[in-house]
Amino acid sequence: MCILFLKFDPRPVSKNAYRLILAANRDEFYHRPSKSAEFWDSSNEILSGLDMEEGKEGGTWLGISKKGKMAALTNYMQPKIDKDAKGRGALVTNFLTSDVDSYSYLKKVALEGHLYNGFNLIAADLNTTKGDVIYYYGNKGDPEPVFLNPGGLYQKTGCMA
Repeated sequence: MCILFLKFDPRPVSKNAYRLILAANRDEFYHRPSKSAEFWDSSNEILSGLDMEEGKEGGTWLGISKKGKMAALTNYMQPKIDKDAKGRGALVTNFLTSDVDSYSYLKKVALEGHLYNGFNLIAADLNTTKGDVIYYYGNKGDPEPVFLNPGGLYQKTGCMA
C-alpha cells in the first residue's frame, strides 16, 4: 500500500523546527520507470521526480516549486482500473506549472475528476499573502475541495500515480 504523511506547522516554535515535513512512497510497482527528484530544466523552478512509463511521461506524484506551490498525489485503490482514463500524474504537473491557486485548481479538477481512476490530491500555496493554504480533493469522496487547517498531521492513503 502507498501512503503519504504531511506535517505542516506554519509557525514553528523554534527556529530549528521545520514548517513542512512530508514523507511518501511512489507505489508498489518497482518496475515502473521514473526519474529521481531533480529540477526539471535550466530554470530550476520545479523539483520533483518524473514518471517515465510509456504514455504517462512527465507526470509526477509529488513536487514543489520555488514559487511555493506544492502538490502530492496518491491513487485510490479500486477493484477495476479504467485503462482509458486520463493519467493522474498530470494533475500534479499541471498544478505546479500553472498560475492558478490551489483552491481554484482543485475546483476545476473536481469537475473533471470522473475522467480519472481514483485519486487523492493535495495542493498547497505556501508563502502567499493569505498565509499558507492547503487543500485536498479526492474523486471518490467530497464533491468539493476541502481546506486543510495548517498545523496538524494529515494522512491520506492509496497508491501513487
